[in-house]
Amino acid sequence: MNNLLLRTLTGIAFLIVMIGGIVLSPVTFILLFAAVTGLVTWEFVTLVNNHTEASVNRVICTAGAVYLFFAFAAYCGAWQGVEVFVPYVLTLIYLPIAELYLKNKRPIESWAYAFAAHLYVALPFALLSALAFIGNDVNGLNTYNWQLPLSIFVFLWVNDTGAYCVGSLLRNRFKAKLFERISPKKSWVGSIGGGLFVLMAAALFYALTPLNMSLLQWLGLGLTVAVFGTWGDLVESHIKRTFGVKDSSNVLPGHGGFLDRFDSSLIAIPAAVLYLYTLMFL
Repeated sequence: MNNLLLRTLTGIAFLIVMIGGIVLSPVTFILLFAAVTGLVTWEFVTLVNNHTEASVNRVICTAGAVYLFFAFAAYCGAWQGVEVFVPYVLTLIYLPIAELYLKNKRPIESWAYAFAAHLYVALPFALLSALAFIGNDVNGLNTYNWQLPLSIFVFLWVNDTGAYCVGSLLRNRFKAKLFERISPKKSWVGSIGGGLFVLMAAALFYALTPLNMSLLQWLGLGLTVAVFGTWGDLVESHIKRTFGVKDSSNVLPGHGGFLDRFDSSLIAIPAAVLYLYTLMFL
C-alpha cells in the first residue's frame, strides 16, 4: 500500500471516529476525548523522557490527565459537584513531593514537565466539556450540545486545509513567511486564506445549527479558532524543534502522532472557551 493511500485511509478513519464520537451521544463524546487525552498526554511525556534528562512517571501523569477530563465532564454536566476534583488536586500535590524520594537526575525538570503536560494537554481537552454541556434540562442537568465541540474541530480542519491549498497555489507570488524560524513552510497568504475558509464554515454553522448565536458571534468564534489554532500548530512545531524530532510519533501512518493531530486544538480550545464565556456574561 503506497504512502498516499495509507495517509488518505488513516485520515478518513480519523474523521469518522472524531465526528461520530462527538455527534452520537454525550457518552461517546466523553469516552472519545478521555482516550484522546490519555493518548496525547502519554505521547507528550514519552517525548520528554526520550529527549530530555527528565524522568516523568507516564502512568501517573496520564492517569491524572484522564481523570481531569472525566472530572470536568461530570462537573460541567452537573452530575457531580466541585468535590469531584479532589483526587486530581491530590495528584498535583503528589507529583513534586514524589521527586523528593525518587532520586531522579533532574527532579525539578521532571515535575515541571509533568505539570506542563497537564497545563498544555490535559486542561485544554478537559475544557471541551465547558463547550459541550451548556443549558439546563428539566432534571436540572446541563444538556449536551455537540455543535460547539464539533465546530472547533471543523474550523481547525478547514483552516489547515485552506491554508495548505492557498499557500501552495500562491506561494510563488506571495513569499512572506509567517514564522520562518519555527515553521518554514507556513506563509502569511496561506494563513489568511485558511482564515477566510473558516469564516465561510462559521457562516454555515450559523445557518445549519439551532444554537442561539448570531452570525457575527459565529464569525468571531471561527476567527478565534483560526488564529489560536495556528499558534497551537506553531507551539508544537517549536516543541519538536527543541527536541529535534520531525513527528511526535509514527503511530498514525502518514500523519505522525496524536500530538501532531491535536496540536492546534490545545491552544484553540481554551481560546474558544474564553471567547464564548465572555459572550455569555456580556
